Amino acid sequence: MTSLSDAQLDRYARHIVLKEVGGAGQKKLLSSHILIVGAGGIGCPAIQYLAAAGIGTLTIIDDDQVSLSNLQRQVLFSENDIGRPKVEVAKVAAQRINPEIEINTINQKLTAQHFSEDPAAFFAPIDAIIDGSDNYQTRLLVSDLSVKYQVPLISAAIGQFQGQLGTFRGWEADKPCYRCFVGDALDPDDCDNCSEVGVLGAMVGLMGSFAAMEAIRVVTRFGDDPAGKLQLFDGLTPAMRSINLPKDPACSACGTKT
Repeated sequence: MTSLSDAQLDRYARHIVLKEVGGAGQKKLLSSHILIVGAGGIGCPAIQYLAAAGIGTLTIIDDDQVSLSNLQRQVLFSENDIGRPKVEVAKVAAQRINPEIEINTINQKLTAQHFSEDPAAFFAPIDAIIDGSDNYQTRLLVSDLSVKYQVPLISAAIGQFQGQLGTFRGWEADKPCYRCFVGDALDPDDCDNCSEVGVLGAMVGLMGSFAAMEAIRVVTRFGDDPAGKLQLFDGLTPAMRSINLPKDPACSACGTKT
């Protein structure tokens, strides 16, 4: 893209006047490609804000259908969408927000076999991954793919009144991956289920928007580099803190020990 059209200058004016983004940054956003794993509580607000920001291409992966219990927090959906694939509803909603962006949908559960044909080609154009999935098996797979194909990963999670978010670039010598954080010795299905423990709807909106902001940061590189830090938000207090995550030399995905 050589220049912004008059309509784009108007639409993205509030970005362009930010010196940390500017016209050059907005052009990067319009040329960028973000992969979103999960069109649920984290994915819905992330999709909204990335579409509004002018991310050129969004690829959304989810195999679930909209249910009544989703509507308390998954704000892209309505009662009229119940029973429909989430990715289809999300695509229509995102294009309603911003008709000029491209939306790719994959209505499947993410598995290693999904990328067996040519995973390198799939990940080559992707600038960042947002993972809002709800199980460790998927989260660890996404992390390993992020490391292998050197795509920055923004991993967000919520439960009850708590949220956490980290940006990971585990292929770098001094940066951890998500597996460094959680390790290998986890039950693949051992993830808090919001249907059992509950979750405040506004909390997922907060963390999904946070994930969108970090994806925009990856593309435009505004502000400080957050990679290697975990952001923790406590909605009960409320309070937010940041902790440094060490790289695990013995990590099976990005470690240096053999």
